[in-house]
Amino acid sequence: MSTSTMKAVQAVEVGEPFVVGELPVPEPGPGQVRVRVRACGVCGGENVVRYGLLGVRLPRVPGHEIAGEVDAVGPGVTAWKSGDRAGIGWHGGSCFVCDPCRRGDFANCVQGNVVAVTYDGGYAECVVAPQDALARIPDAISFEEAGPLMCAGITTFNALRHCGAGPGDTVAVHGIGGLGHLAVQFADKMGFRTVAINRGRTKEDVSRRLGADEYIDSDEGSAGEALAKHGGAAAVISTAGHSPSQADLVQGLAPNGRLVVIATGQDPIQVDPELLVFGRRELAGWYSGHAKDSEEAMAFAALKGVRPMVETHPLDDAENTFQNMGKAKYRAVLLP
Repeated sequence: MSTSTMKAVQAVEVGEPFVVGELPVPEPGPGQVRVRVRACGVCGGENVVRYGLLGVRLPRVPGHEIAGEVDAVGPGVTAWKSGDRAGIGWHGGSCFVCDPCRRGDFANCVQGNVVAVTYDGGYAECVVAPQDALARIPDAISFEEAGPLMCAGITTFNALRHCGAGPGDTVAVHGIGGLGHLAVQFADKMGFRTVAINRGRTKEDVSRRLGADEYIDSDEGSAGEALAKHGGAAAVISTAGHSPSQADLVQGLAPNGRLVVIATGQDPIQVDPELLVFGRRELAGWYSGHAKDSEEAMAFAALKGVRPMVETHPLDDAENTFQNMGKAKYRAVLLP
């Protein structure tokens, strides 16, 4: 950076609107990398910062769908150099010494580093992060596309590749929005018979264009029963955080099927235990992933043509964009 300050958006008071202002350009310390932000996706996870959750200390810069270029590295950085294209997602780096890390389960690091919670995020012109939190962005993917892939993309890709289904199996995607429109694409390219589930018929055409083989309108009755009539699903990826709907979908699982929840509501998921016992069905969850997972998600997306549908907005419009992200088709992205 050629100046000592940068434009940045901050959460200053709990529950209050984000504030646009100026902050000093951060300098990378030992093992850290500074990234010049070219795009940052807007995600509901920013509510963690807005409402002071997970122990976040305000003021804090939100934003965990970051894409940009390395422009400075701190002492001891060996994996990155200026000009490298890099993304930073929800997982903010690992401690490497806790039991999960020693097993290679970095996403469940006990230290729990989260971008925009542990340290400032990407609603700014620059961000500094540990070198292990960065993921390489393929040349085929633009910064605007890479941002959402660092959260919505990695989460859906990771959940699908670990859901237990195999090529040709039926996999349903519940909720066709910012997460679901990517999940449908990934599921199709992974070789699953893909069923899209959403309220109403307005998203049927786009679901089929993105790769869905079948479509279920949950307004027409039980989506679980309808899915069962399609032969049942080896897996359902639920991207809509509505607990009653998620409970209903369990009856649409084939024997040994698995419901994978990646979006949560406020209420418990109340499931008939006999559905779990008879048929050995499973209810599970999936949580994001680490930087290498993000690299693999983007590499697969580049290889197979999976792309988020994005709407871009200036950084100055961060508050309005955040408030209206549910209206985006299908991911909103800020451009510093």
